[in-house]
Amino acid sequence: MKRTILVTGGAGFIGSCMVDKLIEDPNNFVVVIDNLSTGNIKRLPTENNGNWKFIKCNSNEYRDIAAVLTSYKFDYVFHYAAVVGVKRTLEHPVSVLSDIQGIKYILDLSKNTGVKRVFFSSSSEVYGEPFEHPQNEMTTPLNSRLPYAVVKNVGEAFLRSYKQEFDLDYTIFRFFNTYGPKQSSDFVMTRFIKSALSGENITVYGDGAQTRTFCYRNDNIDACACTLYNDLHLNDTVNIGSDHEVTILELAKLIIQVTGSKSKIIHLPALAEGDMSRRKPDIAKMKSLLGRSMTKLEEGIKLTIESGQYYY
Repeated sequence: MKRTILVTGGAGFIGSCMVDKLIEDPNNFVVVIDNLSTGNIKRLPTENNGNWKFIKCNSNEYRDIAAVLTSYKFDYVFHYAAVVGVKRTLEHPVSVLSDIQGIKYILDLSKNTGVKRVFFSSSSEVYGEPFEHPQNEMTTPLNSRLPYAVVKNVGEAFLRSYKQEFDLDYTIFRFFNTYGPKQSSDFVMTRFIKSALSGENITVYGDGAQTRTFCYRNDNIDACACTLYNDLHLNDTVNIGSDHEVTILELAKLIIQVTGSKSKIIHLPALAEGDMSRRKPDIAKMKSLLGRSMTKLEEGIKLTIESGQYYY
C-alpha cells in the first residue's frame, strides 16, 4: 500500500531519524520539511531512490505550510518541528510560543486535505516536577509552567479537540531524553561525550543527583514507526523513553569510563528552573510496541561514539 507522508522538522535529530526509517519502505513517499533554524541539512539521507524530497519550509508560516500540504495528498503527518532544548527554550520563550500557531496550521490543513492521522512529538516536560513515579500517560498530572511544556500541552489539547470536532485521528508521543548519532551537541548526552573525547572538563549543574532516563534513538524510532505500520494507539498518548533511571553524575562517570577519558567533573550552580529532580516514564506501551529488548545505556553510548555523528 502506497503512503505519502509529511515529516515536519525532518532535519532535526529525531525527525531525521524517522525519515531514515520511513524511507526504508519503498511504499512510502516522504516529504521532509524544515526551516533549518536548528535543523541541519547534513542529517538528511545521503542517497535518494526517488521516495523522499526535502523542502525548506517554516511550518509556523501559513503560506509556507499551506503550499506543501495542498500540493500533496498526504496520508500521514509526523509533526516534529519545534524549538527544543531547555536552555534555548528558556532564553527564547516567544519563539517557543509561536509553535502553537504552527500546530494549529498543521491540524487545520490536515483536516481539510484528507490526512488520516497526525503523529505529534510532545515531551516529558509536560509532566513538570511529577508527583508520580514512574510517570504514567493517563494518571500523572501535567503541571509544568515552562513555555516549552505549555506549548506541548496545548498541542495535545488541540489534537484531542480536533478529533472530537472534526474526527481527525492522532497519536501523541511524549518523548523522554532520546540520544544517539546525529544529536546536536547542546544536549547533555552529546555534550558529555564531546567533552570526554576531547579531555575537557565535564560540567554538571548542581550536585548531579537529578535523575533522567536515556532512550537510544533506534528504540524511539522503531516504537513510533510501529504505531503507523500496525495501526496502533489511535487517539492515544504513548511515553517514548527508557525506564533505566540514572543520575546525571552517574552518566558523566559512565561516559568517562567508556571513553577512557581523563576529563574531570566540574559542578556548576544549579539551574534556576527547568532542571527537574527526577524523571522516569511508565513505558509499558512502548515495550509492547518495540517487541524486543531495549538498547542498554552503555551500548548506546558506544554506538553513538562509534558513529562519529554527534557534532551537529
